[in-house]
Amino acid sequence: MTVTYSSKVANATFFGFHRLLLRWKGSIYKLLYREFIVFATLYTAISVLYRFFLTGGQKRLFEKLSIYCDKYAEQIPVTFVLGFYVTLVVNRWWNQFVNLPWPDRLMLLISSCVQGRDEYGRLLRRTLMRYVNLTSLLIFRSVSTAVYKRFPTMDHVVG
Repeated sequence: MTVTYSSKVANATFFGFHRLLLRWKGSIYKLLYREFIVFATLYTAISVLYRFFLTGGQKRLFEKLSIYCDKYAEQIPVTFVLGFYVTLVVNRWWNQFVNLPWPDRLMLLISSCVQGRDEYGRLLRRTLMRYVNLTSLLIFRSVSTAVYKRFPTMDHVVG
């Protein structure tokens, strides 16, 4: 379920923005801060080791090792990996979009299958569409906070 921070974002000041970033439960910073701390610590340790503790010959050996590692890191193309990742994200989004219940598609199906120009056929089609709309509303209430705010209780749905 998504967590909304709209009211906090609207009231955030320029100098208070860092507090807003720390408050977010789904923030990218909270997801990656451990890895970033480990990376920054290792980078600092290697940099201090290289600058202050290695001799001239050891520095050249370290530079050759760095060039060797860089040459083999280029064998995995980043654009391929990034393209694969983007494809996965877009496919997941598209599948969610396609699987949304669209009442108009079902309305066309109901109007073509439920026959009758009399009062009973019209009431049956209307009742079925009301059930479809109610089902869509209940699904969207569980997913979207905006819909949940509009219909917080079942009394609001009935109204």
